[in-house]
Amino acid sequence: MPRPPRRRNRRARAVRRRAHRLGRVTTLLAVLLFLNAAFNILVWPTFYRRVAKDPRARDAQGRPTRFLVVHGVLIGIALALAAASVVAGIVALVA
Repeated sequence: MPRPPRRRNRRARAVRRRAHRLGRVTTLLAVLLFLNAAFNILVWPTFYRRVAKDPRARDAQGRPTRFLVVHGVLIGIALALAAASVVAGIVALVA
C-alpha cells in the first residue's frame, strides 16, 4: 500500500511566512533609514549656511552668539543621527 503524501506542517508554513514578512519589513526599515539620512544630509547644511548669515549669528565684535552656537549644536546632532541612520540601514540590510 503506497504512503499518502506528506502534508507540510502548518507551523513550518507559518514560520516561513513570518520570515518572509520580516524580510520585507526589514527592507522597508532600511529604506526609511536611508531616506531619513538623505533628508538630514541635504537639508541641515543648507540651513546652517542660512543661520550663519543671519545678523543674530554674530555680535558687534564678530563673535558667535548663542543663536549660532545652539543652532550649530542642533545641526550637529541631526547630522550625527543621519550617520547613525545610515549605519542602522546597512545593518538592517545585512541582517
